[in-house]
Amino acid sequence: MAAAHRGTVAFTAVVTVSVLLCAVPMTLIVGLSGAPRITVLAALLAAVPVGPLVFCFLWLDRYEPEPRHLLVGGLLWGVFVATAVALLLEGVGGFVGGLSDKTMLVLGAPMAEEASKGLFLLLLLWWRRSELDGVLDGIVYAGLVGVGFAFTENILYLASAYDGSGGVGPGGVHALTGTFVLRCLVSPFAHPLFTVCTGVGVGIAVSSRRRSTRILAPILGYACAVAAHAIWNSATVFWPDNFLLVYLTLMTPVFLLGVALALWARRSEGRMLAGALTDAARRGLLPATDIPWVVDLEARRNSRDYARRTEGPEGERAMRAYQQAVIELGFLHSRYLRGVPPPDHAERGRAYVARISQLRPTIAFPGQVVPIR
Repeated sequence: MAAAHRGTVAFTAVVTVSVLLCAVPMTLIVGLSGAPRITVLAALLAAVPVGPLVFCFLWLDRYEPEPRHLLVGGLLWGVFVATAVALLLEGVGGFVGGLSDKTMLVLGAPMAEEASKGLFLLLLLWWRRSELDGVLDGIVYAGLVGVGFAFTENILYLASAYDGSGGVGPGGVHALTGTFVLRCLVSPFAHPLFTVCTGVGVGIAVSSRRRSTRILAPILGYACAVAAHAIWNSATVFWPDNFLLVYLTLMTPVFLLGVALALWARRSEGRMLAGALTDAARRGLLPATDIPWVVDLEARRNSRDYARRTEGPEGERAMRAYQQAVIELGFLHSRYLRGVPPPDHAERGRAYVARISQLRPTIAFPGQVVPIR
C-alpha cells in the first residue's frame, strides 16, 4: 500500500507541475496568435466539439467511472502539456534536423504529438496502474487527452486562418469558417482517435501476464497512432484536391472501426464483470442475486430510480455507493482471476467487501422490501 501511495503522490506531483509549467507559455502562445477578439472567437469556436466528445468518452465509462481528478488531469495534459511538448519537439526537429515543412507535417508532427499525448498514458501505466482495468480505460483516458490537445491546436489554426497565415487563402471570415467546418465539425474526432491507438496498447499491457506484451503493446499502439496521424496529415499535403475522397474512403472507416472497438470493449467489460462477480459470489463475497442489478446498465438505472422513489436522495446515494463498491470489487477480482492483480489487491479487496457488507442491509432492489432504518 505504501508503494501505491508513493506512486499516487509521484503521479499527482508530475502532472500538476507539468500542467502549471506549460500553462504559462501555452497561454502566451495562444494569446499572441491573433488579435484579442479573434483569439477569443477562435477559443469559442474550438470549444464547440469539446463538450460532445467528452460526453461520448464519459458515456463509454459508465460501468466504473474513473476518478474525476484523473479525467480532468488527462484533459488538461492535452490542453497545455502535450501541446507545449509537441511544439518544442517540432521546433527542435525543424531547427536541428533541418526538416522541411512538408516532412515535419507528415512525419515530425505525428511522432512528436502522439508521443507528447501518449506520455500521460505511460505515466498512468507506471504510477497509477491500479486505475487501469483494461482497454476501455485506456480508450477513455486517451480520448480525453486527445480532446484537450485538439482544443488548443484548433484555437491556433482558427486564429491563423483568420489572419491569413494558415495557408488557406487571404484570411478573414471565409477562411475562418472553412477551418472551423473542417476541424471542428467534420473531423473533431481525429486527435482523440489517433491517441486512442496508444490507449488501446496501454490497456492491453495492463491486462497481459506476459512481460513482452506489456512492453510491446504500448509501443505498437503508439506506432499505430503515428501511422494514422501521418496518413491524415499526408492527405492535406499531397492530395488536397481529393481530401474528401480520402476522408470518406480512409478516415471514415477508421473512425467507425474505433467506435465499434469502443462499444465492443464496453460490452466485453460487462461480460467480464458478470463472470468475475459470479466467482466472487461463489466465494461468499456478495449475494449472487445482486449481480444483474449491478452489471446490467438499465437495471442499475432502474434500481437507483426505485431507491430514490422509496427512500429519497439518501436511499439513492446508498444504492449508488453499493453498486460502485460491487463494480470495484468485480474489476479487482477479474484482475486476480487473470493473474495480474495490483500489489495492494488483498487490502483493496477487503475494503470493498467490508463496504458491501455495510451497505447491503440499507438497500433494496425493485421487488424487494425496503429495510426499516
